[in-house]
Amino acid sequence: MHMSANSANAASTANAARLAIMKRSTVLILKTLVWIGCLLPLATAIYEAVTNTLGPDPTAQLASITGLTALWMLAGTLAISPLRSLSPRLSWLIKFRRLLGLFVFFYASLHMLTWLGLYAGFDLTTITADITKRRFIIMGVTTWLLLLPLAVTSTTWAIRKLGGKNWNRLHMLVYLAALTAMAHYWWKVKTGVMSPAPYTLVILVLLGIRPLLAWNRKRKARAESSRPGNLASIEP
Repeated sequence: MHMSANSANAASTANAARLAIMKRSTVLILKTLVWIGCLLPLATAIYEAVTNTLGPDPTAQLASITGLTALWMLAGTLAISPLRSLSPRLSWLIKFRRLLGLFVFFYASLHMLTWLGLYAGFDLTTITADITKRRFIIMGVTTWLLLLPLAVTSTTWAIRKLGGKNWNRLHMLVYLAALTAMAHYWWKVKTGVMSPAPYTLVILVLLGIRPLLAWNRKRKARAESSRPGNLASIEP
């Protein structure tokens, strides 16, 4: 038996133990806080719409709120795995990744509806013209289409139906969605506007750190298996 397999099993067992230690009441409180935090941008948008305080261009403000919320929640979703790898004490974050991912799709859908309803007026001719002529619209629609299967297959039933490996492969689309969202943002703003830069930096760091963390895990597994007297490193 190879030590790498043993190390993975030991890490999985340790993570499961840490998750089990967290009290159900604590999880409930944290999930409630996550729900409140995720719904706060929507509540703010509704309040500003009702009180007519969205500014001189309400449609643009609604598009901005829903779009930026989706972007930063997507970044938060991508941050969970690296944080768990860097600190095993943060293994409990996995409990909130699916919820956060669904909110990403929720706000991306609201962002899409803002364009379809308020900008295009649900007019098929206008929608088609936008998709074919405006590259930021193309990237936005592409991002939403990439997120759609991830939201649909977020249930435990879908994981069982697809199988763990196939489900993991499918959900790697989130990396592509992060990049297309980044392109959508840059192409949306005027030349010289740097507002997409912070999101771009965060996404590139989160995507770039993944292979480094994977390499570090393999290096530690090899070092562990080569220790003298380690019976687990002996081939059967």
